[in-house]
Amino acid sequence: MSNGDSEQEGFEAGVSSSRGDPRVLLAMNAVLSTLFAWTIVWGLAFLDFIEFGLVNVATAAIVLFAMTYLVTHS
Repeated sequence: MSNGDSEQEGFEAGVSSSRGDPRVLLAMNAVLSTLFAWTIVWGLAFLDFIEFGLVNVATAAIVLFAMTYLVTHS
């Protein structure tokens, strides 16, 4: 059997040294921003504040994408 402490130290060393692929992070940001924008626009359209449409969802997604990018890279 292996020692649990040595496995934990190995995992921490691997995670702390890995920065990840920035393309994956940008893709995840784009997908999650789009889904969240769709939810926000749908909710506002349900309350009759704005019209549900592709332009409104895309605009909200771009704004969310830019905000999260700036917050995480500043």
